[in-house]
Amino acid sequence: MTLRILSTIAISMLISLGSAQAQDIQIEDAYARAASPVAKTGATFMHIMNMGDVDDRLIAVRTDVAMMPELHTHIMEDGVAKMREVEGGFELLAGEATILERGGLHIMLMGLTRPLLHGEVITLTLIFEKSDELTIEVPVDNERQGNMDMNMNMDHSTMDHSTMENTNNN
Repeated sequence: MTLRILSTIAISMLISLGSAQAQDIQIEDAYARAASPVAKTGATFMHIMNMGDVDDRLIAVRTDVAMMPELHTHIMEDGVAKMREVEGGFELLAGEATILERGGLHIMLMGLTRPLLHGEVITLTLIFEKSDELTIEVPVDNERQGNMDMNMNMDHSTMDHSTMENTNNN
């Protein structure tokens, strides 16, 4: 970790000691996955809701399942999607949800200390700039296909289907 992140963690710990506020951060729909049982990396996804009146940041993560958990995103560079660490963490706007999802923001679990086996539960401690640390239990779901659900409930009733080409060559 960089000195800046360590300093931020220390300052946020001191501030939180004097805080009597309830935890304003809520986590929903969290899951972790790895590409295979022998993978050296995995990732965690979730919805982070900041129910408070003040913006916050997720600045770090601790876990015993990875030697180096990092906050990552995908960027396009020369037409190629690449993962990059997000310096300074993820912004959590007051009253809004921040979505960690495949192809976007996520927690990268590098240097797995054990396989992420489907059905198991891992523990993560989320470290925020202003809010108290939050320890969560995250199920491993290696079968989940992410957000590319092809069975979405879409309303096609207003579409003009008469202009669509028939691509069926039978």
